[in-house]
Amino acid sequence: MQDASESCTARRVSATVRRNRAIIDFRETVSIDSLRSISMRTLLRTAPVQYGFFDPGAATLGVQFSERYKSAQPFPHIIIDGLVDDEVLALCLDEFPEIDRSGPGYHRNQENLKFEIKPEALSPRGRSFFYSLNSQPFLGFLEGLSGIQGLIPDPYFIGGGFHAVVQGGHLNIHADFNHHQLLNLERRINVLIYLNRDWKEDYGGCLELWDSGMHRCYERIVPLFNRCVIFNTSSDSFHGNPEPVNHPLGIPRRSIALYYYTATWDRSRREHTTSFQVRPNSTDAFDLRVKAMELLSEITPPIFLRALRKLRRQHTAQRTKLKRDERATTDFGRGSRSARRLGR
Repeated sequence: MQDASESCTARRVSATVRRNRAIIDFRETVSIDSLRSISMRTLLRTAPVQYGFFDPGAATLGVQFSERYKSAQPFPHIIIDGLVDDEVLALCLDEFPEIDRSGPGYHRNQENLKFEIKPEALSPRGRSFFYSLNSQPFLGFLEGLSGIQGLIPDPYFIGGGFHAVVQGGHLNIHADFNHHQLLNLERRINVLIYLNRDWKEDYGGCLELWDSGMHRCYERIVPLFNRCVIFNTSSDSFHGNPEPVNHPLGIPRRSIALYYYTATWDRSRREHTTSFQVRPNSTDAFDLRVKAMELLSEITPPIFLRALRKLRRQHTAQRTKLKRDERATTDFGRGSRSARRLGR
């Protein structure tokens, strides 16, 4: 396979500027949505396609777009079309589970009819792509792009994996949780990869990026197939898809979500869960339970807060271990039954 960096430099780069927005297209199309774009072949080649692993050369390529990423408003981000081979994402789409609207998920005012599926639900081929998103070549790409060194992936995919928002569902504008309690890490970067073929803005579910004062929406991004959005996460990197999904055929909005961390968390930091915001002139509502907890953290002495957080971390670790043991027991049982059938 041709080295990824050589294939990039060999391609003609063309750009159009409109509406002060930036989309980089790594395929051989000129522009998408009539926005500013750069056109070239898929940058982060997967080698070979059946596994979805990133070419080692990908680790050196993020720095090429670092200035564009860091200078983007309202917070550092970039929009990339054609990040990976279409075949890999087509496999993910084929394996995307059917969603039971009444099943486990989010059903509240701030996020409704939103569901998460862990990569373990996929075939070995599908899982290998998720694991490659936690690999050194992709981490190197993100580090070069963002300038944040020492990025750490989440092997537990907490809050990540497959996301689906079904008809009528939405996710209000928010800042993400900032502390990985199980690993004691600080959250730094989100990577979202969309799986929606021929999606139109009228179908709802567009990703919105808002300024820290919640005065203005800077970006409204249609979640098209093989469109990736990468952005820094902080306590005021407000984003979400607040407009309800309204696909004419009832198809859900589907995506892949990955989160990356650094070992920079310390006790001086203020931990928060998902912090929902209210858009001007909207019917959005704050999460009063979260607001009450934030107030409690303000008035509770730090020594008691640290004790509570320690207990919560222990509870999270125990719950994770129980789920892992349950999966192992289930898999063992299936294997034993298969072995007995083969022995007959």
